[in-house]
Amino acid sequence: MHDLLPTAPAGGPARADAPVRNLSRRGILAAAGGALLLGVGVPVDPARAQSRAEGAGAIAPKPGTRVTAFLEIRPDDTVRLLSPFVEGGQGISTGIAQTVGEELDLDPSRFAVACAPPGPDYAVVNGLRLTGGSFSTRSSFAAMRRLGATAREMLLRAAAARLGVPQAQLATENGRVVHAASGRSLGYGALAEAALALEPREDVPLREPDRFRYIGKPVSRLDVRDKSTGRATYAIDLKVEGMLHAAVRHAPHLGTEPERLANEAAVAGMPGVHGVHRLPGAVAVTADSWWRARRAVEALEVAWSAPAAEGIATVSAGFSSGAMLAALKGARGTPLVAEQEGDVAAAFAGAATVIEAEYDAPYLAHAQLEPPSSIARFERDGTLDLWVPNQMPELFQSVAAKVAGVQPDGVRIHSPMLGGFFGRHFYYGPATPFPQAILLARATGRPVRVLWSREEEFASDAVRPLGFARFRAGLDGTGMPVALQAAAVGEGPIGRWFGAIFKQPVDSSVIEGLDKKPYAIPNRRLDYVRVPHPVTIAFWRSVGHSMNDYFYESFLDEIAQAGGQDPFALRMALLKDSPRHRTLLQAAADLAGGWRRGPFAAPDGSRRARGVSMASPFGSETATIAEVALQDGEARVHDLWIAIDPGSVVNPAIVARQVESAAALGVSATLLEQVVYEGGERQARNFDAYPILDRGRMPRVHVRIVASGAPMGGIGEPGLPGVPPAIVNAVAALTGQRIRSLPLSKERLSGA
Repeated sequence: MHDLLPTAPAGGPARADAPVRNLSRRGILAAAGGALLLGVGVPVDPARAQSRAEGAGAIAPKPGTRVTAFLEIRPDDTVRLLSPFVEGGQGISTGIAQTVGEELDLDPSRFAVACAPPGPDYAVVNGLRLTGGSFSTRSSFAAMRRLGATAREMLLRAAAARLGVPQAQLATENGRVVHAASGRSLGYGALAEAALALEPREDVPLREPDRFRYIGKPVSRLDVRDKSTGRATYAIDLKVEGMLHAAVRHAPHLGTEPERLANEAAVAGMPGVHGVHRLPGAVAVTADSWWRARRAVEALEVAWSAPAAEGIATVSAGFSSGAMLAALKGARGTPLVAEQEGDVAAAFAGAATVIEAEYDAPYLAHAQLEPPSSIARFERDGTLDLWVPNQMPELFQSVAAKVAGVQPDGVRIHSPMLGGFFGRHFYYGPATPFPQAILLARATGRPVRVLWSREEEFASDAVRPLGFARFRAGLDGTGMPVALQAAAVGEGPIGRWFGAIFKQPVDSSVIEGLDKKPYAIPNRRLDYVRVPHPVTIAFWRSVGHSMNDYFYESFLDEIAQAGGQDPFALRMALLKDSPRHRTLLQAAADLAGGWRRGPFAAPDGSRRARGVSMASPFGSETATIAEVALQDGEARVHDLWIAIDPGSVVNPAIVARQVESAAALGVSATLLEQVVYEGGERQARNFDAYPILDRGRMPRVHVRIVASGAPMGGIGEPGLPGVPPAIVNAVAALTGQRIRSLPLSKERLSGA
């Protein structure tokens, strides 16, 4: 047996086109086999970023304010774009190719896009880089345009010198520089080496939006053919020469360790088994196939240490999700004021009516179809290659270096295409398999691929936090709200995993969706009460918005009912000072063929009702209407009408698909999903006990994009938060039952 411990606290495939190593800090223009390699910064705050030429054509905003993307134009006219972001189904590779291609004058279909390796040139926030928060396109849009335009201008100058004509006489056409007067033209690849010697200009003009050919158009995704034909390669598909397979069994309680293996020798002698190993909080078996490794690890008779007392990163044998909810409800510590406007106390004192309500939403699993896996391989010089699904290459590199006992530049991170995001691929300590692969590769002296079984993933996945909020509203004599007080209680993933970086007294991932609402309620207060979770919590698609917009928008319907108001009309009235939101809400109603709450009879004879909601997630705005009926005591969602205003759009087809997929996840969470803890353990170990949305329950989703011209917002997550409250508000209209605790499957619904 091998006891594997990291050398410091743990916080591939052999390919010819392995990621670039030893990247510069300043974004350089350098030769690579005659290729034009152009680096450009992606600023966090473009207004503060200061571009300047440096050396042989570098483009360097202030250090620490950019991600550097590399555009490679090869002599054979092939074009490779190293993207700062990981592709995981959200379409970022296509979107970046459209943006660069627009200014470079190159059809996006001609790009080969790969994820850039770790390196300080790619850092976007406090020295870190992430793909998440619906942030990729909007954070890089300006810089990617500048990248394409700068490269095009350099190619024009090189062509002018080659052809002996003024640059003003030249134009470009999809990868070629053309001199119309003489009929001569040169491909970009033929000009790359000459263009390389030129210093980039800082004042390169960008194309006017009314002349866009690719931006704003439904360009086909670059990865659709590989995905539809099975050629797309995910982490689970990767192999390296000499690789061992490892299966893992985790401790039944978080924070406990393997103490004794009663039948280790017998398991070690099973067919194909290479070794039996102890890991932090787990046991593992390495073998010549994963199936043999799994059979062997499941045969181990393990005595685990006793669960420790309750606390962060340890779960006692008495822990339950019900007890955690009770702790949130009972928390009465001194709150932090997250938002305040007007005189709330005076408004309540003068209110004609006061209503109160409490809402909660459960722990949720990511439940993605691709189970977690990682491959680790130590080279002869002690450096480490790590193939790992991730959303933050630099963070994973740093953690891997600590586990392996090497310097960060001794770790090469390979970031394969992700089989889904949903927040699963951040670093979550014990919920992350790559440290196990590193320890096993070190112990065996062989490359090791760790693959978690479905059961181990369900048992060890980091979960969306269980959430709780308390509301109180005061109404005047006409039924209009004059005061609203809310309190969000709990802990969020930003505070847990990035608190040391952002140092926010109020965890934004706990209050988002409750703060900065557009409604004209004159007196408002939002409090935050921190109560930590002992379990491993995580980001989940739309993060705090995934529950908080359900809380707020459902309570807003309660305000409408208490004041004798129609919920759609009340929202319109409260949006009197925001034409953007009124336009969006009306667009959703128009998309639905007009607003009607119901109940009403549908053409098929079913009795239905509609619910409405709004949300402002990740820089975008949404308005959602749901139409719901009852079937065998359960809610059946027939239609969702979602109007989204992302400000501006790169690819409307990708926007629509992202909204549809987010809506599907929102329906699933509303109707069915919950992680339940009893006795310190999760009860669901596979999809049989953790039901998700099936095709029979999937509603029709209708999407309308309302591009207002506001600053560009996110796309991947905004389609989700408005779905739960719209459904629950429809259920209330249909049944008279106000559901304040998700999922709806916990309740037996009946008609009003």
